[in-house]
Amino acid sequence: MNIFRLAADVLHVVSIFLLLLKIKTSHSCAGISLKTQFLYMIVFSTRYLDLFFTKPWHSALTFYNTIMKILFLSSSAYTIYLIRNRYKHTYDKVHDTFRIHYLIAGSAVLALVFHIRLTPFEIIWAFSVFLEAVAIMPQLLLLQETGQVENITSHYIFCLGSYRALYICNWIWRYFMEHRRNQWLAWACGTVQTLLYADFFYYYILSQRQGKKLRLPP
Repeated sequence: MNIFRLAADVLHVVSIFLLLLKIKTSHSCAGISLKTQFLYMIVFSTRYLDLFFTKPWHSALTFYNTIMKILFLSSSAYTIYLIRNRYKHTYDKVHDTFRIHYLIAGSAVLALVFHIRLTPFEIIWAFSVFLEAVAIMPQLLLLQETGQVENITSHYIFCLGSYRALYICNWIWRYFMEHRRNQWLAWACGTVQTLLYADFFYYYILSQRQGKKLRLPP
């Protein structure tokens, strides 16, 4: 494991902490897209099927990966529970309108097209990679629809986007240091996912420099 992946994982965990902190302290899920959380749950559920076959004590790295996978799965399920049950009266269903079935269907088609000759598990893994690349879109659309973004929500999304950007550095490191040169799918999808955050990053950094609350243009 290299420093870029470790830093990326730390940012991912921080983003989860910030999301849950925002919901629990404000007793509200306003500004949080249930559809994005649902997509992430699908991503983690399909990508981490190896949890049923991997021995976590096989090595220190395997144990670390197992802990992280369980954390991502459980936190996604808990977030969905909070939005759909405990704080459902604060959920902004009116603006969370992205039609995610197009994203799911498109990811499934791409996984089949590019991995039709591989095993079912590899196709499912590819589906999770394609879907993760676009899973943030409902959340970004919701923020643009409402315009103003709470500070802690903006920090959550910034950490989530930064984690993906650091994974690009991780892939570059592995390309040169570990000679992992057949990761075109991860590179392409990771780059697309990071580019989706570009507009948000610009306004986030601008708001932080000006000391103002983040506002996104319609």
